[in-house]
Amino acid sequence: MKNLNVVLVRFLQFVVFTLFTFIVLVYFGTLVLLPLDIVVLITKLLETIGIGSLFGAIIAVPVVAYLGKIVYQTPGLVSLLIENGLQLVDTGKQRVDAFNKIAAAAK
Repeated sequence: MKNLNVVLVRFLQFVVFTLFTFIVLVYFGTLVLLPLDIVVLITKLLETIGIGSLFGAIIAVPVVAYLGKIVYQTPGLVSLLIENGLQLVDTGKQRVDAFNKIAAAAK
């Protein structure tokens, strides 16, 4: 019966590890893909106005680069976003490590 408890604890530990890994990947992936999505949206907006998609992309990329520059120059914003992601990593590691104590007690 003890082996079943240990297996169950390890399985739940794996599920929590997988969940936090997914959350961290989505968080940092969103930070990377958000500017690209804004480029696509501006390109589509300019295309509906009548500007071709190639010229819309040529216009959209500098606009998004300027917005990125404004975000980067905002004091503390980029470091706050990175710090939040790293706190997610630390929280996930703490939660996964908590299962080791439970597994040791179940042995």
